[in-house]
Amino acid sequence: MRQSRIIILIILAVLQCTVGVAQLPNDIEIAPKMYPGWNLGNTLEGGGTDNVYTNNGGLGAEKAWQGTTTTQKIIDFVAAQGFKSVRLPAAWVMGHIVDGEEGMTIDPQWLARVKEIVDYCVNANLYVLLNDHWDGGWIQGTFKKDISEPTIEKNCAKMRRLWSQIAEVFKDYDEHLLFAGLNEPEAETEAQTRALMTYEQAFIDAVRATGGNNASRTLVVQGPNTSIELSSKYVDMSWFNDPAKTALMIEVHYYSPPQLTGVWEGPNGDEPYYFWGAANHVPSGTWAKYNCSWGEEAYVREQFDMMKKSFTDKGYPVILGEYGANWREFSNSSIQKKHDASIRLFHKTVNEEAIKRGIIPYVWDINNPNRYGTGGIMCIIDRSKPSVFDQNSLDGILEGSAVAIWGGPTTAIQAVSLGKGGDTERPFPLYDLSGRRVSADTKGLVIANIA
Repeated sequence: MRQSRIIILIILAVLQCTVGVAQLPNDIEIAPKMYPGWNLGNTLEGGGTDNVYTNNGGLGAEKAWQGTTTTQKIIDFVAAQGFKSVRLPAAWVMGHIVDGEEGMTIDPQWLARVKEIVDYCVNANLYVLLNDHWDGGWIQGTFKKDISEPTIEKNCAKMRRLWSQIAEVFKDYDEHLLFAGLNEPEAETEAQTRALMTYEQAFIDAVRATGGNNASRTLVVQGPNTSIELSSKYVDMSWFNDPAKTALMIEVHYYSPPQLTGVWEGPNGDEPYYFWGAANHVPSGTWAKYNCSWGEEAYVREQFDMMKKSFTDKGYPVILGEYGANWREFSNSSIQKKHDASIRLFHKTVNEEAIKRGIIPYVWDINNPNRYGTGGIMCIIDRSKPSVFDQNSLDGILEGSAVAIWGGPTTAIQAVSLGKGGDTERPFPLYDLSGRRVSADTKGLVIANIA
């Protein structure tokens, strides 16, 4: 009898040592719960390049590019609109390093403020994607300048130092927090992509080494230029050495056609696009030149099909970390109506077609509720109130999210043998009989996509 008590006490002691550390739900399990997503844009990533490797940004950097301090009330309002996750673009090296390039020590006050905002999101039951954004271009702008081995090695050391500190602060957070190593790395060639993937491996290594829940936390790597075409061409996710095996996603962005989205007016000074979708085109007259001549519904499907084939069909969910189109203002009411319908349809289509293909869309939002006439703006939420500024785009997002089936409907059923579980390191995508993506431990009849 005494021996039994000793065994029980030993078991209890072991259990107590493991409290707080768990195998988190994997990427395929959490992905269907994360859409639609929203960006806290122009906020934690604010600052200037003259602040790189300094602590000159300070806590005031949060309002350097927009004027509203982030609060729990704002994040609660975002959640109330139907968003399920928030992407937190953040600067670290640009304005928040206390001991220069050699030390790479993050200002503890800045880390505490970022943690506070992460907590706002977790309190609102939102998923959170925390990244190292442009950050003064300390890595993102280096690919065309220098990808020599000594430079890569030096930058990898800084990458590991940076992410070790961030990961340590958040190691006990559950699966609602994801990390993304970069934002829009300016890699374009195969050689530059190899350098990029080396940096991303350093990011993975640093996070995993901190242990705790970071050992199985879902991490997000970025494709070259976050371009759909380049990512599909050059990135092989199996290249990464990740002990977690099933906790990686890839990120791309979507701003096409740029004449509509407002990223630029056109490569040769050509006219902007105001009308998107054949049903919204102006048939003739002065305004007809503003109809989109490319980049409409079929193009969206074509682009997202590339990501499906290259990544989601292989078991890697995709983050569409940024997308959006400038909502513009016209004095002509009939033209305004056509434009509003175009912007609403754009947001609906991007969300619907992305979600169908296992892609989680995050709309870009800069908290500047002013359309500047025909210049336009990407601002869904006016955080100063808070209130919805662009109901038009929000309605499109919610409509697209409502009608889409995650991962797309199944088109055929085939009896297959997966042997001892198929690909044990990266399981085949599984679906229930309604065509919804499910996890490997789902009970009942499921369908495996082995294409």
